[in-house]
Amino acid sequence: MSDDQPRRDQLAAGLGEVRARIAAACADAGREPAEVTLIVVTKYFPASDVLLLHDLGVRDFGENRDQEAGEKFAEVRAALGDGPDGVVLHFIGQLQTNKAGHVAAYADVVQSVDRPRLVSALDRGAHLANRRLDVLLQVDLDTSPQDAAGGAGRGGVRPEQVGELADAVAVRDLLRLRGVMAVAPLGADPDAAFARLREVADGIRRRHPGADWMSAGMSGDLEAAVRHGATHLRVGTAILGSRPSLL
Repeated sequence: MSDDQPRRDQLAAGLGEVRARIAAACADAGREPAEVTLIVVTKYFPASDVLLLHDLGVRDFGENRDQEAGEKFAEVRAALGDGPDGVVLHFIGQLQTNKAGHVAAYADVVQSVDRPRLVSALDRGAHLANRRLDVLLQVDLDTSPQDAAGGAGRGGVRPEQVGELADAVAVRDLLRLRGVMAVAPLGADPDAAFARLREVADGIRRRHPGADWMSAGMSGDLEAAVRHGATHLRVGTAILGSRPSLL
C-alpha cells in the first residue's frame, strides 16, 4: 500500500457520499445529476489532496485565499502537465481589489464579484495575463436589519443592484458573465434563501441569456440548493474532513 492510500480511501469515501447525496437530491427534484457540477473546496488542504481528488475524477476546485491558491495550483498544474484533464480553479472568497490582478492570472472562475471596482481590476488583470476569465456575481441574500444597515454580512451585491453589475461585466471583452453565486445567510432557512437566489438568477438570465450558472449550496445545505436549481455546489468539509490546524 502506498503512503497516500489511507488518505485516498478517506477522500474516496467522502466523495462517494457527497455524490450519492447529489444523486438523491436530483432524483427528488426531477433533475439529472449531470446538470450539477461539484466544486471541491480545498482551502487549507495540501496540493497532494488536490491530486488525489483529481485521480478520483474531480476537475473543479474552490479556493478563497489568494496566496495559498496561487502557490498550490501552480504546483498542481505542474504535476498534471498540459493534458486535457486539467483542473478548473474557482476563486470563491471575497476578493480585495489590489489582489484581483494576481487572481486573474491563475484562476479560471471568480465567483465573488460584488462591485464595479472589482470588475475593472479583474478586467485589467485578464488583459495583462492575456486570458479569459469566467465571472459569477455574488448576491447578498441577508435580509437582517443589521446587514441592510451596513453590518458585516457574508459578502455580495444586493439583489436590486445585480442587473447593473451584470451589465458592467458583460461589456468587458475578457470577462465572461456566467451567472450568480450566494451563500445562505447564517441561521436562515436555506430553502427560502435559494428560492430568492433563483429569482435573481432567472432575472439575470433573461437579461444575459448565456449567464446560466447558479452556484449555491455547501456541505450542510446542498439538497436545498439542488431543489432550487443550483448548477454548481461548493463542498469541502463533507469530502475532506475538518480543516487541518494552521501553523
